[in-house]
Amino acid sequence: MKTQITELFGMEVYTEKAVRVGVVDDAVLNVDTKKIDSLAVSDLNPELLQLKGFKGIKVPYRIIRSIGDVIIIRHFSNMFPSKEIDY
Repeated sequence: MKTQITELFGMEVYTEKAVRVGVVDDAVLNVDTKKIDSLAVSDLNPELLQLKGFKGIKVPYRIIRSIGDVIIIRHFSNMFPSKEIDY
């Protein structure tokens, strides 16, 4: 998955189950490996109950499934305890 870092800024982040997480605000780089370590995501979905009070989160790059018009990450059911939807 190759893309320019600047293309990631402002992209919406969703889980595999179509739950909106937020918007990419920045990228955290590992200067030793010259790779993206994580994405800083802000404008968080208020439905993420365990994240109340946070202005942003770091999403590890390893959990990203795909990048296209939006960024798709792996879905973690413990992030969404009260409104888990089975598809």
